[in-house]
Amino acid sequence: MKQVLIQFIEALCVFLVIFYVYCRSPAFRPLRSEWPRPRGKVRLYLVFSAIAILGNYLGIPVVNGEAIANTRAVGTVLAGLLGGPVLGLLVGITAGVHRVTAMGGSAALAGAVATTLEGLLGGLVHVALRDRPERLMTRRVAFLTTLVGETVHMGIVLWLARPFPQALEIVRLIGVPMMVANPIGAALFMTVVLERQKEHDRVAAASSERAMKVAERTLGLMGKGDLEAIAADLAAIVRQETGVGAVGITDTARILAWSGLGADHHVPGTPIMSPYTRQSVGQNEVVFADGVRQTYDCRVSPECTLNSVVIAPLCVDGVVVGSVQLFEARDRRFLNMNKSLGEGLAALLSSQLLIARYQEQKNLLVVSELKLLQAQVNPHFLFNALNTIIAVLRRDGDRARELLIQLSHLFRKNLKRSAELSTLEEELEHVGAYLEIEKARFEGRIVVETDVDPTLLGLRIPTFTLQPLVENAFKHGLATALAGGRATIRAYRRDGVAYVDIEDSAGAFTESTPRAGLGMQIVDKRVKNLYGEGYGLTVTCVPHELTRVTIRLPAKAIAA
Repeated sequence: MKQVLIQFIEALCVFLVIFYVYCRSPAFRPLRSEWPRPRGKVRLYLVFSAIAILGNYLGIPVVNGEAIANTRAVGTVLAGLLGGPVLGLLVGITAGVHRVTAMGGSAALAGAVATTLEGLLGGLVHVALRDRPERLMTRRVAFLTTLVGETVHMGIVLWLARPFPQALEIVRLIGVPMMVANPIGAALFMTVVLERQKEHDRVAAASSERAMKVAERTLGLMGKGDLEAIAADLAAIVRQETGVGAVGITDTARILAWSGLGADHHVPGTPIMSPYTRQSVGQNEVVFADGVRQTYDCRVSPECTLNSVVIAPLCVDGVVVGSVQLFEARDRRFLNMNKSLGEGLAALLSSQLLIARYQEQKNLLVVSELKLLQAQVNPHFLFNALNTIIAVLRRDGDRARELLIQLSHLFRKNLKRSAELSTLEEELEHVGAYLEIEKARFEGRIVVETDVDPTLLGLRIPTFTLQPLVENAFKHGLATALAGGRATIRAYRRDGVAYVDIEDSAGAFTESTPRAGLGMQIVDKRVKNLYGEGYGLTVTCVPHELTRVTIRLPAKAIAA
């Protein structure tokens, strides 16, 4: 038995070396993320069936070849542990059938039955622990499951193998070696799988880190939004951070930028020649040529050293606008991980392009809203202001000249105010000229009061916030009051919140006033976009007594 144990361990060592070499080869990939999928199960079946059958061939014949001290339990138990009961059963049946048909011997049937049950046992353990994968994929579970399986194996040999004295001799010779070596072998195999998975995770983490560095460095760059304008800088950054041989950036028809190997003939501005690139941008899919099964054949220069590539499309709102391409030369290996890196980079860069496009549209919307507010202010007010100045001119030339200066001042500020934000002080100064003209128009029938907390003068608010609200108070409120009235502008703090009130004494507000409602909606939306849904406009109206529009703002939003 001692001699059998030594030979068995030697065979197991050979087995482990073969498996380790296989695990280090490109053919082996950690399968954990693919195991639940049918394709992953098929791959596991092929791999572990081969391991179990190889265990038969590396076995040591005993009792004149009637039995074999073997390591096939390693393959069947691991198949069940990693793939579930169905996979474990299939691998066990496959290895068992091979044992009976190819090897023979009085213990063949017992071995086949035991092997099948060991695969099923591994599958049952998988079912029991599948919700806790951190406990399932451990050396301890692999060792104990295989030990139980080999103990059952020895019992089945005693039950099925005949004659019984021969079965007893078989168990005496192979029992201890198989019950010791197979569990250790299963634990070692699990160690190799786990280490390979850890290495895969480390490489993936490194790739993610590189992708994030690219995203960080290109964040400001992508904010420009125009892919053609930033392509050269983008290609240089991606190549510096990834360390690949070359990086290309294209739109849907031509090369926009190139950095690295092949820059002498892959010239920006030239049409796309590669069928891989046309496939990627045409079908919106990642294309990968690893340089072994598929190679990148340059259509521009036969002396190009580039041999492998991953091409990922750049998309904005689901529309392909270009591609990012990572290349390696013939003397450098292009890993599958490069494909994941390329996909990740494309996703990040596409997201940044989308954000830039959104920001551009948002800026255009802000400009449009400002223009709309300006358009609301100008025509109707200008007509009334000019009529007022004409009337004043007949009796008081100096006063008319002052009003013209105020009108000029108001419109000059309207034209110059293109910034999205201004301070409360600037807003008050802007409406001051408007109020002077309106007071002259109503010939002293309107009293305007301001009561502003000086500490709030630096409060940042959207440009043209006060103008449409003050104009509404006059045009749709005080202008209808025959006996005149009062307009009040207040700014004060309460419980950490800043409030700005525009109040008139007419109390004539109705929500059916279209243009007044539009101006208030724009102001409300712009405040909410800037500070959040907790801020904005509220309207209080007591018919024939007062209308008060209140702007709620964060008191801490003071300009530095």
